[in-house]
Amino acid sequence: MEGALTARDRVGIQDFVLLDSYTSESAFLDNLRKRFHENLIYTYIGTLLVSVNPYKELGIYTKKQMDIYMGVNFFELPPHIYALSDNAYRTMLMENNNHVILISGESGAGKTESSKKILQFYAVSCPRTSLLDNVRDRLLLSNPVLEAFGNAKTLKNDNSSRFGKYMDIQFDFQGEAVGGHILSYLLEKSRVVHQNHGERNFHIFYQLVEGAEDGLLRWLGLERNCQLYRYLVQGQCAKVSSISDKTDWRTVRKALSVIEISEADTEHLFGVIASVLHLGNIRFEADARGYATLNSSTEMHWLSKLLGVHVQVLREGLTHRKIEARAEEVLSPLTAEHAIYARDALAKAIYGRTFAWLVNKTNESLANKDSTRKTVIGLLDIYGFEVFHVNSFEQFCINYCNEKLQQLFIQLTLKSEQEEYEAEGIEWEAVPFFNNKIICDLVEEKHRGIISVLDEECLRPGEASDLTFLEKLEEKLGGHPHFVTHKLADQKTRKTLERGDFRLLHYAGEVTYCVVGKEHSSWSGNEPKSFSFCNISTLPCSNLLQTRCLGFLQVATQFKSSLAGLTEILMSKEPWYVRCLKPNNSKQSGCFDDVLVRHQVKYLGLMEHLRVRRAGFAYRRRFEVFLQRYKALCPDTWPHWKGKPADGVQRLVIHLGYRPDEYKMGRTKIFIRHPRTLFATEDAFEMCKHKLATRIQAKYRGYRVKGAFHRQRDAATKIEACWRGMQARKERERRTWAVKVIKRFIKGFMNRNQPVCVDNAEYLTFVRQNYLIRLKENLPKNLLDKNTWLTPPPIMQEASRILHQLYVRLLVRKYVRGLSAQRKAQVQYFCCVLILIQSHLSLLSFLLYLSMSPPLPQYSVLVVKYDRNGFRPRQRQLVLTQAAAYLVEEAKIKQRVEYGSLKELCVLSCSVCPQGDLVLQCDHLFELVTKLSMLANKASAIKVVQGSIRFDIHPGKEGFVDFRSGQETMVYRAKNGHLMVVSVLTADHLKKTSPLPSAKSSLSGQTFFM
Repeated sequence: MEGALTARDRVGIQDFVLLDSYTSESAFLDNLRKRFHENLIYTYIGTLLVSVNPYKELGIYTKKQMDIYMGVNFFELPPHIYALSDNAYRTMLMENNNHVILISGESGAGKTESSKKILQFYAVSCPRTSLLDNVRDRLLLSNPVLEAFGNAKTLKNDNSSRFGKYMDIQFDFQGEAVGGHILSYLLEKSRVVHQNHGERNFHIFYQLVEGAEDGLLRWLGLERNCQLYRYLVQGQCAKVSSISDKTDWRTVRKALSVIEISEADTEHLFGVIASVLHLGNIRFEADARGYATLNSSTEMHWLSKLLGVHVQVLREGLTHRKIEARAEEVLSPLTAEHAIYARDALAKAIYGRTFAWLVNKTNESLANKDSTRKTVIGLLDIYGFEVFHVNSFEQFCINYCNEKLQQLFIQLTLKSEQEEYEAEGIEWEAVPFFNNKIICDLVEEKHRGIISVLDEECLRPGEASDLTFLEKLEEKLGGHPHFVTHKLADQKTRKTLERGDFRLLHYAGEVTYCVVGKEHSSWSGNEPKSFSFCNISTLPCSNLLQTRCLGFLQVATQFKSSLAGLTEILMSKEPWYVRCLKPNNSKQSGCFDDVLVRHQVKYLGLMEHLRVRRAGFAYRRRFEVFLQRYKALCPDTWPHWKGKPADGVQRLVIHLGYRPDEYKMGRTKIFIRHPRTLFATEDAFEMCKHKLATRIQAKYRGYRVKGAFHRQRDAATKIEACWRGMQARKERERRTWAVKVIKRFIKGFMNRNQPVCVDNAEYLTFVRQNYLIRLKENLPKNLLDKNTWLTPPPIMQEASRILHQLYVRLLVRKYVRGLSAQRKAQVQYFCCVLILIQSHLSLLSFLLYLSMSPPLPQYSVLVVKYDRNGFRPRQRQLVLTQAAAYLVEEAKIKQRVEYGSLKELCVLSCSVCPQGDLVLQCDHLFELVTKLSMLANKASAIKVVQGSIRFDIHPGKEGFVDFRSGQETMVYRAKNGHLMVVSVLTADHLKKTSPLPSAKSSLSGQTFFM
């Protein structure tokens, strides 16, 4: 904590005890405001923790934060609720005694959340076993159940606790949570029958209607619409955006099963809750005499079924009251107004007893079965001091409770302070403070206190009312300095009081209570003896309400008794305090309302507590802790003090110049009277830290550099040795490998011409691989490069030949695929030209002539021409162009035939060629005919014939060509003067084809025969 004093101007002081102006509320609020705006919501007043609701998530409740605060000194880390929880837990284990954490504050200040955080911390920090996990689950899940039945939405808080709760968490000697027990105080039962505008009834009603299963709703006689039930719509706020009733319903159902409430009891529980809703819908009408009558037959039916009470008995109990006179009982009818009041009183009684039963069942589930002694940590979550515009009976009970707690708080705080002073041998100085015992006596004194007067007024015969109760108070308490009414006040004060009000001067200020109010807030009839709901409660309506009303006590008296029991519990334990503050009423983060916070600081008694803590000495620490922190400020104690800690502290404070009236030396602690003395010490320590840091840094850096140098030198030596050794080993391995390779190579070279064996296999593999690699790098680039193919070694002769063939075929394939159509045709013609050159070199000049002058030749083939006279054969070259066909002999054009005169099979007379038809023989018949038909564009002129064909020898004279098969192929002139063509047919031809066909075409009046 001392370390945070350096930033005190910006973030305030972590402990209010160290405030110089500790009596100033403005200084108190200024420190609180600084910390709030820095998101520091926790501040100490000694061991008391002040918590301000941030209305946002701060990320300070994680598992990591829990681990940080486990086992740490209370003032070692910044203030946190985990620090208080851990310190209470560890103190309980070390001292083996009981502790209690008192959490108080206004509605919406964060009391319930604080108790949850404490439970979660214990659930994580305590040892874990399967059995203990069950206990922890029940402790944690008891909260959702009690919140559902005891919390409600108010104007200040959407989840406001409407009851006080005290929970004991039981631990064994090892610190394991083994059980628990819950006490409830002052449930706000009036909320069951009435809610202010903008508020809701208890959560369980809305959860039941909105979240229950359809079958359960039918069994309870309910519908899924909150607007149908009078007790749920008075605040006109049935739906709240921040509350999910369906989700909360599922959580409650799960929690009920975890805390081991049976299914039958759960059904009865929801049945009683539903009966309250049905009871609120019962309506009364006045008969001719003004007495109440019932017409809600449906609601009465469901009420009778759910409570287990006969309809007639229930009707009689709601419309009549019982008057007991000695041994006689007389039923007196109620007016409609009184019947409504009786109905509401019954609803409050049913719900109150149901809540008490639920707390008892929870306690049964949390009960520890082990009878050995246990230590406990109690959690008290109860209302803070309340002052509203209109304060009723509930506010009276709450403020009375706070008066008692304040009295207890002052006593315990002064007691602990006095015990610490005595233990340390420090003279105790009396502390002036306001003793509120006079106010507590005003409320609880026998025969004269307000509660006793209220009991007497409710129990006396005759008509008792709120005004008669007020008159009785004026009679009994007329001269009390802390009590005033309109009748007893002076002229000035009377203007601020109504005739039905009385005012009490509490320790936190004046509060005016209204005695005369609506029925739900009446004082003299909270649960009146005159109405017959006591009679109804004696009937076996359900397992939850089977109790007899043998002697009815007033609520205030019951609360007084339970508060006395609570006081005894708290007095027997070591107290820890958490005071919760609400920064604003709008639930906005970052908004700090000074007026509202000042109001809460006053009513929570924080200034009173601060004055008590500051009585005498503001700061105290054990010698060891103080010396350990500040020993650097004195040369005698730095860096190590060899003697006793007390002597070291004495030497230190003398060196610092403390005056005798500024401090005291106890037996184990040093006590510093004024915060400014501590601040000066802390500021001196801050300045000293810079010098120490410089010296420490220099020493440390020198040490680090020297150490780094030695480490680097040693590392370099090791690396050099390792590197040299590694290099030597590698060199040896390389040389050994090289020797082996050279030996194998030489041996393989010597046996290279031998068959493959172990001696030459590796060498031959090398030769093959080397040849292939060289061949890959020296392949021929084209087909004409025939001399660059590498000469293979003997072992690669056959492989080289095959590879050469494959590579030539690859080049040819690439070349052919790369030719265009035009280029391909040219190559074909040049091939023909080569053939002609080989056969008839004399045609070369003619072909050159044709190639140099258009039209270019398209096709050329060797043919045999038969003379028309005698059929003598003559070798000729037939050349086809785009325009005509040429018959050439030794570069001399013998005949030219135009394509345009080509006809069908008939013979045409033509003046251009009067010689007659032309008879030719060609080995490439089909190729010639196909090329001719394509160039002449007259495919229809081709005709296939059999037997013989007629042709014109010259005009007027015909000739014939006959076809037959024979032993050998020949062409000759037959005896009949015809040209005989003999061909040889194989067996396959004889089987598959008909006799040899012939073709005849008409071309410019000439006939071609092949």
